[in-house]
Amino acid sequence: MFNSLSGRVIALTIIFVMLAEILIFVPTVARFRADYLQERLERAQIASLSILATPNDIIAPELEEELLSNAGVTNIVLRRDFMRELVLTSPMTAQIGETFDLRDATAFSLIADAMALIVTGGDRMIRVIGLPVQGGGTAIEITLPETPLRSAVMSYGVRVLGLSLLISVITAALLLIAANRFIGRPIQQMVGQITAFREDFQNPDRIIQPRSSLREFRSAEEAMALMQTQLVSALKQKDRLAALGEAVAKISHDLRNMLTTATLMADRLESSADPAVKRTAPKLIGSLGRAVNLCESTLSFGRAEEAKPVPRIIDLHRLVEDVFGAELLSRADEGCRFRNEVARGARIEADPEQLYRVLLNLVRNARQAMEHQSDATISISCSTHEAECRIIVSDTGPGLPTKAIEHLFKPFQGSHRRGGSGLGLAIAAELVAMHGGRLELHETSTAGTTFHIHLPMRDLRLVPKPDISPLQTPIAKDR
Repeated sequence: MFNSLSGRVIALTIIFVMLAEILIFVPTVARFRADYLQERLERAQIASLSILATPNDIIAPELEEELLSNAGVTNIVLRRDFMRELVLTSPMTAQIGETFDLRDATAFSLIADAMALIVTGGDRMIRVIGLPVQGGGTAIEITLPETPLRSAVMSYGVRVLGLSLLISVITAALLLIAANRFIGRPIQQMVGQITAFREDFQNPDRIIQPRSSLREFRSAEEAMALMQTQLVSALKQKDRLAALGEAVAKISHDLRNMLTTATLMADRLESSADPAVKRTAPKLIGSLGRAVNLCESTLSFGRAEEAKPVPRIIDLHRLVEDVFGAELLSRADEGCRFRNEVARGARIEADPEQLYRVLLNLVRNARQAMEHQSDATISISCSTHEAECRIIVSDTGPGLPTKAIEHLFKPFQGSHRRGGSGLGLAIAAELVAMHGGRLELHETSTAGTTFHIHLPMRDLRLVPKPDISPLQTPIAKDR
């Protein structure tokens, strides 16, 4: 029962109502005790007036006992005309245990006396002093047993608690009906809509349509509808990517065979008598080898995620040289300055193939962004900061548009170039993350764009003054 919303509503309502009743129970019982004693004082005054109306104030013992019994007291004393007069009396069976003066009693004292009566009250004989009504003297005193008073107070308390419990149950029942109507039913409807969406999530008609008139539930429905819309879109995109990956894997299978043949033919270029061909052949063979590796990785990409990186100590300066060399070969007809500002001898622990792909993607994106710029420059440097290595790739391009920045590392969304897929930066960010690092856009403006590659520093040696590669600048000038 308590595992359901209705059961907890009933239980909590009863508990809260009972707590509220307890807060008013104590002063209510104290007021009942005071009224009980005041009533005994008034009855005693009426009995005393009956005595005073008789000749010589003498009545039969039987009548005196009846008057005391009707008043519920054992002795009555009137104070008037500066005199204290014993009006009615009966034999005392016990000594007076305590005296209570109602003339100057405060709310706190009445509550304290009531609680003491409930907790420690017993068979004592008590004296009560109060003011007579209608000016029948300066004070009136009565003596009475405490047991009937305690029984009356306890009986009244039980009735109050019983009534409180009844009110709690009725309140809980009404609250349960209201909760089921205004809370339970909308929740059940929402659960039903979510279940229907789960069973047929590709059907756009299953997306929740906000209809609730309650502000909170309508906000929840709107948030759920937005989430379902985004989920459907993401699932569709995932299906498209899966289909694209399958197609690319098939293409890569055939392309790998072609590149393998081209690699075998490129090996013969090393024996060429032409110095330029002989100098270019190693770079061509290296590029073809990386292309073959990329095709093999693409074949596995259609079945799983990127291969886990296999870090080893690599020469970062030489790797940057290879990246710039590959970009120069692929765009030999364009002028661009490439500055390798990584110190000679700088070594870093990373997967060489994956880091090569990261740098090549960044350099290629920068070069494509500066296609129509005459004074384009791309530079790569390296520094250390605390426990990480920071590889800095910067260019002098026009900067990235705001729309591209918002979806920079998202596949098919981060490209700002016509015909671009937006996969380059997404793949680069994924590869860096697999190394335990992160790729971030440091700054972009009309003066250029800078990316930072943060990698955990395990083994990195930097000479004090980085050297700019002498290889790239002449090539850039020739172009």
